[in-house]
Amino acid sequence: MEFRELVIGALVGGLLGWLALRSWYAARLASAVTERDVLRERVLDLEATVSAEAETAALVAPLALSLDRVAQQVHTLERDRGEQFARVAVELARVQSSTGELRDQTASLVGSLASANVRGAWGEVTLRRVLEVSGLLARCDFDEQWTGVTMSGAAVRPDVVVHLPSERHLAVDAKAPMTDFLAAQADGLTAAERAKFLRAHARSLRGHVDALASKGYWTAFEGSPEIVVCFVPGEALLAAALSADPQLHEHAMARSVVLASPATLLALLRSVALAWRQDALADGARELLTLGQDLYARLGAVGRHTEALGASLRKSVEAYNVFVGSMESRVLVTARRMHELGLASESVSVPSPEPVAVAPRPLTAAELLGALDADLERGGLTRPMLVDHADSVERRGPGSIETAAG
Repeated sequence: MEFRELVIGALVGGLLGWLALRSWYAARLASAVTERDVLRERVLDLEATVSAEAETAALVAPLALSLDRVAQQVHTLERDRGEQFARVAVELARVQSSTGELRDQTASLVGSLASANVRGAWGEVTLRRVLEVSGLLARCDFDEQWTGVTMSGAAVRPDVVVHLPSERHLAVDAKAPMTDFLAAQADGLTAAERAKFLRAHARSLRGHVDALASKGYWTAFEGSPEIVVCFVPGEALLAAALSADPQLHEHAMARSVVLASPATLLALLRSVALAWRQDALADGARELLTLGQDLYARLGAVGRHTEALGASLRKSVEAYNVFVGSMESRVLVTARRMHELGLASESVSVPSPEPVAVAPRPLTAAELLGALDADLERGGLTRPMLVDHADSVERRGPGSIETAAG
């Protein structure tokens, strides 16, 4: 009994162990299958990754080459930039040096322009330069320091007197008020202080205008328009004064003074130069008209001589034809009769001259005929009388034609 229980227990234990082992193997098998599937998927993923990496490498290879080139270019640019910065530093040093020299020269110039004599000389030199650029000629179209006497008997001497066509003259005087203008350019000024200096600059220029108006330059030069040009040798000088005193132009014009900067005066003088050229063209046209009138008047003498020569030629042809007729009717008849009688040599023949049928071409040009008739009418002659005159010339001989022609 106990043996059977043991056998049954062993069988039951074996069965349970087999069942447990089977479950374990089944679990391991399932786990192995799962791992196989995972490994297969990983292998597929790795294959896909390797393929993608190969394609990426193929695509990235040109990009890598381009990046290498870019790196080289960047390196070159960095090197060039360093060299350029070095050159810029050198140029900046030069600019700083030049700026310092310019500052010193500007200070020296400002100091020089503080002198009234220097300012006056600068204004006169600038005025002369504008005159030369405009195309006017010294001592021909303008004179410098030309003295005149006004109606009040005062002697005046403007800087320049510009000569206009038709014996007219225009006085130009250079004025360069700069003291207050230069003071307004100083550093560290407030807007109010700068405006104060500019108003003083405008008042100074207004004073020059009044002084020029009081001199009456236009009364000192005959034919001068009733104005005088006040030349300000700097655009900035005039602009600053007009900005501080907008009524300055009207004030000057009311006193017959024209304010002119270099640009304004250049335009005015260019107009004067053009007027001189137009005047020269008008003189040339008048001279050409006079020559044309003289030439047309002389056509009468040419027509008279031509008509006399034609009449003489006609008479010569007529006389020749009369001579040929007389020779044929009187001389050649006797010569032929002598030949018939055997009194003449057989080797000698007597030619028969032909009459001339061509007559001189008569004058038909209206200019020659009209001038000829007018000339003959002034002399109390007519063209038939001129033909008779030619007949008398023909009878006297060819030498008389020259006398008649004279």
